[in-house]
Amino acid sequence: MSNLGQNKFWKSIDMPIILLYITLVLIGWLNIYAAVFDESHASIFDLEKNYGKQLLWIATALFIGLMVLLIDSKFFSVFSFGIYGITLLMLVAVLFFGKYVNGSRSWFEIGSFRLQPAEFAKFATALVVAKYLSSGVKMERFSTKLSVLGLIGLPMGLILLQGDVGSALTYVAFILVLYREGLSGMVLVIGLLIGIAFILSLLFAKAAILISIAVITAILLYNFRRKKKIIPVIIAGAALVATMVVGFSYVFNNVMKQHHRDRINNLVGKEIDIKGAGYNVNQSKIAIGSGRLIGKGFLNGTQTKYDFVPEQSTDFIFCTIGEEYGFVGSVILIGLFLALLLRIIFISERQRSSLSRVYGYGVASILFLHLFVNIGMTIGLVPVIGIPLPFISYGGSSLWSFTILLFILIKLDANRQNIVK
Repeated sequence: MSNLGQNKFWKSIDMPIILLYITLVLIGWLNIYAAVFDESHASIFDLEKNYGKQLLWIATALFIGLMVLLIDSKFFSVFSFGIYGITLLMLVAVLFFGKYVNGSRSWFEIGSFRLQPAEFAKFATALVVAKYLSSGVKMERFSTKLSVLGLIGLPMGLILLQGDVGSALTYVAFILVLYREGLSGMVLVIGLLIGIAFILSLLFAKAAILISIAVITAILLYNFRRKKKIIPVIIAGAALVATMVVGFSYVFNNVMKQHHRDRINNLVGKEIDIKGAGYNVNQSKIAIGSGRLIGKGFLNGTQTKYDFVPEQSTDFIFCTIGEEYGFVGSVILIGLFLALLLRIIFISERQRSSLSRVYGYGVASILFLHLFVNIGMTIGLVPVIGIPLPFISYGGSSLWSFTILLFILIKLDANRQNIVK
C-alpha cells in the first residue's frame, strides 16, 4: 500500500466508534479498581491485583486491535471458514484438556494464564455467518435456514457440553441478524411463544397450563369458525405451545443443573433464598439502590468496599457503577453503550459489501444481548447466567474477543469503498 493509500486508510477509520471503545474500556478499568480496592495495595498499577492485570489486558487488546487494522480486509473473508474451524477445534479440545471453573470446563490454563475459547467463537461465528449469507444464498430457502442454523448451533452445542449455559445462550443474538437479512417475522413470533411457554411452565402446574391452552383454543376456534384458513394456524399454534410447555418442564426438571434451577426459581418468585441462590442478586440490588440519584462517589461504595457482592469485578461490575455513581452514572453508561450500538448499525447500513453489513449486525446483536442480559442479571430481571459486560468486566479473554469483534468491523468499514466478498 502506497503512502497516499495508507493516509487515506487511516483517515477513513471511524473515530467516534474508536473513542466510544476507549471510553468504555477506561470506565471498566476504573470500576474494576473500585470493585477490588484494597488500601494496602492502593496503586492502580499494582499487577498483583485484578485492576493491574486488567491494564495489561487493555494494553494487549489495543495491540491486537491495531494488528486487526493492519490486516488486509480480504483476509477475514477468505479465511472466515478457517478461523471458524480453528475455534471449533479449540472448543472440542477444551472438553478434554480444559480446566473446570465455576462448574464449567471451558478454560485452557497455562500457569496463571487462562483462555476461554467460547469468547473467541463469537466473532468467528459472526464472520462465517456473514460470509455464508453474502455468498448469494436466499434466506427464504429451507436449505439456507438449515445451513445457518448449523453454523450457529455447532459452537453453541459444544459450549453447552462444557456446561457454560450463559455463553451458549448468547448465540440466540444471531436471530436478529437473520431477521435483518430477510428471515420471516413469524420466527420472532414463535420465539415470543417459546418465551411465554417457558415462563408459564415455571409458574404453573403443567396440567393447569394444558387445560388453559385447550379452553383458549376452543374459544378461538368457535370465534373464527367461519374463517377456514385461520383454523389450522390456531390448532398448530396451540399444539406448538403445548408441546413446548411439556418439553420445557422436562428439560427444567431433568436436564438443567440444580444451581440453574435455583436461580430461575428465585427470579420468578417460586423460591426466595436471599442467603443462597438469590444472594448475589439481592446484594447487587441493595448496592444499586443505595447509590440513589448521583451515587456515593468513587471508592465510597460500602457494598463494594466490604465485598458483599461476589464476582463484583466480573459478572456484577454494573452494581459498582450503580452504587458509586447512582442513577445518573448508570444512565450515562447505558447511554454510551446505546451510542456504540447505534453507531455500529449506522456503519453497517452504509456498507457496499453485504458481508460487511451482515457482520456489522452480528457485532451489534452480540453486544446488545450481553448488555441486556448482564445488566438484567444485576437488577433481577433475568437469571444469573454469568456473562460479562462488554469492555467493562474484568477478564482478558472477554476483552480480547470483544476487541477483535469490534475492530474487524472497523477495518471492514475503513475499506467500505472496496466490496469485500
